[in-house]
Amino acid sequence: MRESNGIGNAGRLARVVIVGGGTAGWMAAAALSRYFNDGQRKITLIESDAIGTVGVGEATIPPIRSFNAMLDIPEAEFLRETRGTCKLGIEFVNWGRIGDRYFHPFGTYGQDLHGIAFHQLWLREHTRSGAAGAGDIGEYSMSTAAARAQRFARPAAGAQSVVREIAYAYHFDAGLYAAYLRRLSERQGVHRIEGRITHVTRHGETGNVASVTLENGTIVAGDLFIDCSGFRGLLIEEALGTGYEDWSRWLPMDRALAVPSRSPGPPDPFTRATAHSAGWQWRIPLQHRTGNGHVFSSAFMGEEEARDILLANLETEPLAEPRAIRFLTGMRRKAWNHNVVALGLSSGFIEPLESTSIHLIQNGLQRLFALFPDLPINPLERDEYNRGMHDLYEDVRDFIILHYKATQREDSEFWRYVKHMSIPDSLARKIDLWRRRGRVFRENAELFAQASWVAVMLGQNIWPEMHDPIADTLDENRVAAAMAQMRAAYADVAARLPGHEEFLRQSGSWHVAPEAAVA
Repeated sequence: MRESNGIGNAGRLARVVIVGGGTAGWMAAAALSRYFNDGQRKITLIESDAIGTVGVGEATIPPIRSFNAMLDIPEAEFLRETRGTCKLGIEFVNWGRIGDRYFHPFGTYGQDLHGIAFHQLWLREHTRSGAAGAGDIGEYSMSTAAARAQRFARPAAGAQSVVREIAYAYHFDAGLYAAYLRRLSERQGVHRIEGRITHVTRHGETGNVASVTLENGTIVAGDLFIDCSGFRGLLIEEALGTGYEDWSRWLPMDRALAVPSRSPGPPDPFTRATAHSAGWQWRIPLQHRTGNGHVFSSAFMGEEEARDILLANLETEPLAEPRAIRFLTGMRRKAWNHNVVALGLSSGFIEPLESTSIHLIQNGLQRLFALFPDLPINPLERDEYNRGMHDLYEDVRDFIILHYKATQREDSEFWRYVKHMSIPDSLARKIDLWRRRGRVFRENAELFAQASWVAVMLGQNIWPEMHDPIADTLDENRVAAAMAQMRAAYADVAARLPGHEEFLRQSGSWHVAPEAAVA
């Protein structure tokens, strides 16, 4: 059955074609079919079972919860189906110096007093009474306190205690998530076509993609194409020649080896990122296994050495052979070109050090919804989409670069390079403002909040020369008393929360195999 390869009627965008499945493709299909499948629009997804997916994006940040809520996905069902766990933040090991360990939590630090940022009051107290008096700044974070205690609870609506300050995301099996979203999408009317695309036809006058041709000769026409074809960029790059911004001079990692291992026991409610001699290793605890990977720079380390380091640092035996992934850090010069919108790896790639890969897909979809076009596509809306996505990618890029630049390590050629490399002016300005008086300013719709910058700066030993003088306007004794009260409250509440696995089981979020349920 061959479909028409026309370009649609002016005024109505009726045919959306998603090229590629995986996490990006099925997130797009689920979201589009939730809002735009009104019986007059047709949503088609093309994927080939013969083409594998990368599937390393198993850790997320809190906005994923709003995406699932937008799709009316019950949290307990989602966690069961994806073998998911809850995530309170990321533990970083060996980043400032070998032996250092710090936690980047979701949520905030303490409570601002009279409009003055809590971390400024903490810096003042640290100067006044030292580490013993001020304590570790993580002791003023509900998410950090719960993570360190291996405990978790979902904040109840209207909660009055500091438990309401828990912020969390998820770990999950990306392949199971894609399969879950596929079932949801097909129930909502998405038409899936199995096949490999062999040809792309562009409209002679507009340059838009008019249709794609499959290996079996089937022609699929569309008005808007969503490119989720992975690093290849079948439409956005191969067909349209959009171009790519290479950021490897700041982020020289270009390889990863991924391997699952047996679960060592109850899952931690956090991700771990351990720095090695030319990159870092992720550890993502799921219900049924642990996800592991070693991200490294091939300019500083060979693949065999990287593989040996990965396997030597697993907690339990591997469940498969390590799988190699190659990438180039950067982004397309345009995420939306002509009538093609690139999502996921087709749009760009930034290593998953802060678990942003799936969020970049989610944000791309939300921006597309906010600027969803009619025909002909308005260049002003397309330009606004590209501006927003470029800003977001640069925000994430700068935050990831910070982890490398803010190191005291010089034990390998790699760490000497990143420590002394030049960095984007946008990041240099942030670091300079912090070094002077511990000030952090967010710009526009910047993804990472003040607490995130504070966590990494302090965690990697970048201390301000002095605190903000506005902190001196509050009475020292009253501030110290308030801080002591906060510190005690976080520790007390964390100690009374259920264990992470206990919470998952009690909430109906733990996957139980049918045979186990019968037994």
